[in-house]
Amino acid sequence: MSNLDTLVLGAGGGLTLGDSLVQLTVFLLLLWLLRKFAWDKLMDMMKKRENHISSEIDAAENSNREAKKLLEQQQALLKEARVEAQTLVESAKKIGEDQKNEIIKAAQEEANRVKEDAKKEIEQEKEKAVVALREQVASLSVLIASKVIEKELNEQDQQKLIDDYVKQVGEAR
Repeated sequence: MSNLDTLVLGAGGGLTLGDSLVQLTVFLLLLWLLRKFAWDKLMDMMKKRENHISSEIDAAENSNREAKKLLEQQQALLKEARVEAQTLVESAKKIGEDQKNEIIKAAQEEANRVKEDAKKEIEQEKEKAVVALREQVASLSVLIASKVIEKELNEQDQQKLIDDYVKQVGEAR
């Protein structure tokens, strides 16, 4: 075996006290140099990184809370809009139903009024017709009476006159 094999494999003679002291001194010196020149900077960098990660986590949690709050608000607004829409639909239905009932009622009242007016007009026309008929009957009676008075009729002429009068009254109707 060569010296190189011993150094590489560490299989040489044992570890001596002097070598251990030198290695310990070099290690402590290395620690002291590391602490003196790099430790504070390394710790500051780690602290900054920790603070940055912590602030990112807080920001994410705040964003999550705000998103949940906004979602709840949107759901509440949506629910309120649905309730309002339902109320508007029901109100419109009620107004439509009321208007329909008012239109039907007005139409029935108008129909009743027209019917009553027609009945009154028919009754007036009937009264006029009866009055006109009475006037005709009266004038015919006066005419017949005057003719009867003008000439004395025998029974046969009188019967003929009455038949003519009845015939005229029947045609007048």
